[in-house]
Amino acid sequence: MTEARDLFTPTGEASAPLAERLRPRRVEDVVGQRHLLGEGRPLAVALESGRLHSMILWGPPGVGKTTLARLLAQAFGAEFIALSAVLAGVKEIREAVDRARLAREAHGRATILFVDEVHRFNKAQQDAFLPHVESGLFTFIGATTENPSFEVNGALLSRAQVYVLEPLGLEDLDRLVVRGFEAEGIDVTEEARGRVAEYADGDGRRALNLVEQVASAARAAARRGADAPFVEGVVTRAGRRFDKGGENFYDQISALHKSVRGSDPDAALYWMARMLDGGADPRYLARRMVRMASEDVGLADPRALEIATRAAEVYERLGSPEGELALAECVVYLAVAPKSNAVYVAWGEARRFVSTDASRPVPLRLRNAPTRLMKELGYGKDYRYAHDEEGGYAAGESYLPDGMQPPGWYRPTDRGLEAKIRDKLAWLRSRDKEPRGDS
Repeated sequence: MTEARDLFTPTGEASAPLAERLRPRRVEDVVGQRHLLGEGRPLAVALESGRLHSMILWGPPGVGKTTLARLLAQAFGAEFIALSAVLAGVKEIREAVDRARLAREAHGRATILFVDEVHRFNKAQQDAFLPHVESGLFTFIGATTENPSFEVNGALLSRAQVYVLEPLGLEDLDRLVVRGFEAEGIDVTEEARGRVAEYADGDGRRALNLVEQVASAARAAARRGADAPFVEGVVTRAGRRFDKGGENFYDQISALHKSVRGSDPDAALYWMARMLDGGADPRYLARRMVRMASEDVGLADPRALEIATRAAEVYERLGSPEGELALAECVVYLAVAPKSNAVYVAWGEARRFVSTDASRPVPLRLRNAPTRLMKELGYGKDYRYAHDEEGGYAAGESYLPDGMQPPGWYRPTDRGLEAKIRDKLAWLRSRDKEPRGDS
């Protein structure tokens, strides 16, 4: 790895954005992504072997997907064709194919076709690349911020290796920020650099944009330097990395749900705060808490469901930010409540059984008999009215279809109220085994 002082020598026009002017010139100059570019790592091995393969670069904005694709093309001496799935269509794809064919036939050059935001292409557009990837006309590199498992069709996915690019760490961001302020001719304190790196939230492009913003403000104020208070006064903190409806959204709600299930109130509050800070709809979080109360707390503490529904109602009445406190109270209660998924499991087993089983008739004794004909046909005959039995329980009676054995789907735990439910059911089952006289 090159030293920080050798990185990012300005290469663009003076009027270009700072992020463009400091774009790395070599693969070795890329900051971060050591899990892919470090010694013995996949892309380093590909460069050393001289054999490049099709790939999909998956990661958040500002971590170097486009830069890396350009530098790979440069390192392999390949023609570089870039398409944006936001703007391109079938016409542009055909033109790219023709250009790649010309590069091979006229100049003997390999081609790298880079498709930014590849997840925005529909299935037919993605399929258009397949025969040319198969024939080796070009090496395909796609970039996406969305999970390729969901957004890229299987045929293309099977022909490309997926590499996950990670948000830049504070150390990597600091290296970018140092070079940025040097290029802008502004002296900054270490604390000021730290603020910029923190506000960038893993996004290298955002870090350099913030450097440019601070430098512009410093020059306007006739300052040659910037300290932390100056940075805080100039820079507006962006929301934490979050994408409503995207991969990050579902990762965070999963972390929130698992924190509640794992009985960790601090972690639950953290993920809830992260989602709200990123712009998640509090009503969505309230609905998920109702789900958590049903799925993970269940009958171990039936009050959890009541508290979750009440918290949702309070939020509807108060809105943000006041109503968020009720949601926080709810998520803490759910986290510390005794846990049981026994009803959740039982319901799943019952649904699976019914979906594959025959349509068993309701036994005559359990049928309603509102008419004389129904009574004459035996509807309701021999039904035992539980309230008239000892203890309000018709011991030995079956309420399942005739011939169906008790499936035992509901298996209460020994936690919370469900421990008492378990004991009650065990006592009732013991009564079923007792000999009884005619009723």
